[in-house]
Amino acid sequence: MHNYKYKSMKQIVALIILVFCFQFSYAQEPDVLNQIGGRIKGMGNISSGRKDTIGFEHRDDKKDSIGITYKYLDSIRSTPYDSSINNFDNYFPIPSAYLYLGNNGAAAVSLIYKPNAKPGWDAGFHAFDIYRYTLEESKFYKTNRPFSQLSYQLASGKEQIIKAFHTQSPKPNWSFGFDYRLISAPGFFVTQNTNHKSYRLFSNYQGKRKRYAAFFIVLGNTIKNSENGGIMYDSVLQDPNYKKRFSVPVNLGNASNYAPNPFQSNINTGNIAKDFTVFFRQTYDIGKKDSVAVNDSTTEYLFYPKLRAQHSFTYSTYNYLYKDDQADSAIYKNWYDTIVKFGKDSFYVREKWSVMSNDFTLLQFPDTKNSGQFIAAGIKLENIKRVINSGTKTFYNFIVHAEYRNKTRNKLWDVLAKGEFYVNGLNSGDYSAYVTIARHINNTLGDIRLFFKNVNRSPSFIFDQSSNFNFNNSGLPKKENIISFGADANNRFVNLGFKNHLITNLAYFTGYYKTAQSSKVINLLQLYVSKKIKLVKHWNLYSELTFQQTDGSAPVKVPLLFTRNRIAYEGVFFKNLNLSTGLELRYFTPFKAYNYSPVMGQFTVQDTFTLKNLPDITAFFHFRIKSFTTFIRAENLNTVSFSNGFGFTNNNFAAAHYPTQGFMFRFGIQWGFVN
Repeated sequence: MHNYKYKSMKQIVALIILVFCFQFSYAQEPDVLNQIGGRIKGMGNISSGRKDTIGFEHRDDKKDSIGITYKYLDSIRSTPYDSSINNFDNYFPIPSAYLYLGNNGAAAVSLIYKPNAKPGWDAGFHAFDIYRYTLEESKFYKTNRPFSQLSYQLASGKEQIIKAFHTQSPKPNWSFGFDYRLISAPGFFVTQNTNHKSYRLFSNYQGKRKRYAAFFIVLGNTIKNSENGGIMYDSVLQDPNYKKRFSVPVNLGNASNYAPNPFQSNINTGNIAKDFTVFFRQTYDIGKKDSVAVNDSTTEYLFYPKLRAQHSFTYSTYNYLYKDDQADSAIYKNWYDTIVKFGKDSFYVREKWSVMSNDFTLLQFPDTKNSGQFIAAGIKLENIKRVINSGTKTFYNFIVHAEYRNKTRNKLWDVLAKGEFYVNGLNSGDYSAYVTIARHINNTLGDIRLFFKNVNRSPSFIFDQSSNFNFNNSGLPKKENIISFGADANNRFVNLGFKNHLITNLAYFTGYYKTAQSSKVINLLQLYVSKKIKLVKHWNLYSELTFQQTDGSAPVKVPLLFTRNRIAYEGVFFKNLNLSTGLELRYFTPFKAYNYSPVMGQFTVQDTFTLKNLPDITAFFHFRIKSFTTFIRAENLNTVSFSNGFGFTNNNFAAAHYPTQGFMFRFGIQWGFVN
């Protein structure tokens, strides 16, 4: 045990040293993201007859600055780096609209319904998606100076989050960087520890003549989550003998031998998921050359593409494991109708997958000087391999796809239409069609957007009767069909919109392992609005409200109303102190929340338990001084109770028998460095 602690500490220290090595010759800059500048210019002044002195030059915030923007992989829009401190969602891995099972890193589900609208192969494990780095969310940065950022959070229950980020553009046509995140949380209840690690390396390059471009991403995630199956008796939470939550009896995990440890990453009972992805894209353009002479010795080459050839290669591996080293035969027989040896014995369920895809696409640009308008068409071949104890089985998918994009040169209209069709293979007949039209009206009325999406998809493979995680269920032969449409408007007064989802043949779990498919169309309407309201000088109210309506008997479970409100005292004081402090409240109306199945790693439909929580209340104190940001938060103040003496024992719940944390004190820092 001591050797493991020492090894873990060495890894953390090595990571911090690695990041600082990037900055060995750098100076820390004031206010990294808001006109950072003012470095020490003079570090010595030697003259005859005098001792060495150190000279300082007055800071000029405008002379030295850093500009950071980023683009997503298939986006044409550059987005500025967000340095705001009033929204903790930007710094915490679990969004405020999610329910999670009582510990940072545990399984989580959104209170605002989001359909799985992706055609093609899908393993079906999504309860830990919010903790994973993904290809779709990867960013390519452009910066005029090397920039690094270190983040550390420490919370009650020995919870820790470590993040490291670095990006630089050594040349105008080449950028690279990396992301790293560690989440470690022993939890407040027995057998609840989590330990997640994620990393991502990214780089993009454009040739000097601007014909050739390349994009490269390597990422990986390791999700380790212990499962306790929930507490045995909800009533003991109010028993004064169980104020120390580690004494509360749970269903899984051999509680008598469990000891909390922030450096303990071993999972004796729970889920372990690992994935790895490498992505490489190359493009070559044919079009019109041009150049501009910057000075006598420098020429800026310009290029206006007319035709682009593009090849994208992706290789991914996925490893899913549920294990219980000392399985209780009674629990597994009762919950999963599965027999293990009498007493306690090991229990394992595993699947491994690998997916390799090659995508060839041609893009044509009708307007020579508008690269935001193009027509694309391509083909993709996926080779899929499944590895189980009995052997290896291979599949394939052959896909055609097309896209039209037009972001007008006056930047008023933005049109996107794209689709893909699975011609043959494992998911033959799947398709996706998406259309969106956006219009910038003016600076007062802002932007409006209309969208429509239709997806026909095979149920995720976990619903297939050959899946190791499908216990004696028959297959679901019908494809899911999802139609989503809506509109939104964003301006300086209010942000509002609506979505309507029509879902046919939705596949879902009931109980702990039974599968089912909806026999009728599910209609879900969502209305949402958010607004910043200036109350008085320095006092602001941030309000978000989402209304959701569907048939109560449908297998989609959502609260009728979800709201998040923050009242904050904010402003910039003493020139460099950026402050945001106040109260945050989250509330949702009672609803038939999902159950959770530990072995399957799935949120399952139930109709016997109604989730009725008090509003979650947090007091926060966020501030930034130059490049140094601090977060101090007192979370779950709503759990205070005087029934058995003072304590934070009135826990809310995330699902039946899954209480969330009591009082949480959270302290976090984030420090930016720029050359």
